[in-house]
Amino acid sequence: MQRALLFLAAGLWLGCGSSGAGAANNGATAGVTAGGGDGASVGSTSASSTSGGGAGGTSASGDAGGSGAGGGGSQAERAFVVYVGGHEGLFAFRLDGADGALSAVQGPLDAEMNPTFLAVDPAHRRLFAANELNEVDGELSGAVSAFRIDPQGGTLELINRASSKGAGPAHLSTDRSGRFVLVANYGGGTAAVLPVGQDGALGQAAFDVSFGRRTRPHHAVTDPANRFAFVTNLGLDEITQLTFDADTGQMAPNDPKALSLPADTTPRHLEFHPNGRFAYVINESAGSITTLSYDASRGTFTAMATVSTLPDGASAKGNTAAEIQVSPSGKFVYGSNRGHDSIAIFAVDPERGTLTPAGHASTQGMTPRHFQISPTGKLMLVANQDSSNIVAFRVDEATGALEPTGRVTEVPEPTYVGIVALPDR
Repeated sequence: MQRALLFLAAGLWLGCGSSGAGAANNGATAGVTAGGGDGASVGSTSASSTSGGGAGGTSASGDAGGSGAGGGGSQAERAFVVYVGGHEGLFAFRLDGADGALSAVQGPLDAEMNPTFLAVDPAHRRLFAANELNEVDGELSGAVSAFRIDPQGGTLELINRASSKGAGPAHLSTDRSGRFVLVANYGGGTAAVLPVGQDGALGQAAFDVSFGRRTRPHHAVTDPANRFAFVTNLGLDEITQLTFDADTGQMAPNDPKALSLPADTTPRHLEFHPNGRFAYVINESAGSITTLSYDASRGTFTAMATVSTLPDGASAKGNTAAEIQVSPSGKFVYGSNRGHDSIAIFAVDPERGTLTPAGHASTQGMTPRHFQISPTGKLMLVANQDSSNIVAFRVDEATGALEPTGRVTEVPEPTYVGIVALPDR
């Protein structure tokens, strides 16, 4: 395993060594257990929308964008499964694409491992969970768990676990090939790259890097070409820029090594635009989104403009921004507000990539830590952590507006929701 220590203040990269179920009917609540769980109950509820804290909802109909399909066949013909992670474990549901109704399939799994963030490989055959813990098996580190996805129904089977090489992993992603998992360890101030075997098993970290104390790395991802990697260091107000070797998983500092943002920006999560020319970073404490111009040949960002995630006149007290997504059409960007409890909607300038506010929608719950648009582009699911529910919205392709479908699914303290097309059998 290659290990390096990054001294950001001095601009030096030092060190180089080696180491290496029963389903629930819609409209009913059902408890489902499988594997090691705590017996928490989950259910699907069909009900009219209720007003949650924050901005009022926006009427909408139609569709917008989503993330990750994988495999052949049209999206409309494929079956979808929803995976939810959180402090109470990992859950799987079947998705009714018409209105976002969910039927429980499996869970809770791995409740004792605190699986707060999830990622699925490009082929949709493996799922990886960030185990947001400070110590696992006597090591002062969190872990990453690998699961096999059953193509028949989306149930999960644990393959193995590996050290995340740092405490409190907050985010993980696969590289574009699915051969590596990148993980950002918020508590430990580190990031690591874990290899994925042909059977889906995780190996010992191929590479890890320490950014220093209180740097709070919150997101790790490769660029669309799989040549560069980026880590948002919330505590440093910067985005670390790295080269990425897709054959070995090794990373090295790029030139420049980071994009510095204004003090107290606190960059949290980063999302590329489908055209690859722009990216967007949501800033946690600042409650804002910054548009980034991307030089794909050099793997570097330039900050262009920043917009607030809150409506004009809204108080920022007690609000923090959390998740960001770009519609696959590239026409809209969405960001979640925890405290204001809303999804902010922005229209994208097709030439410059900059954002214009296009409205807000109440999340119909409290503390929307995560959300995702369906691969068909017709639905958004929002994970409201403190009201313990997943709320479904229709997405308007023309305006980007969101309309609650009335489907609300109870899940204990969800911190991640993902919509996945099942792989071809």
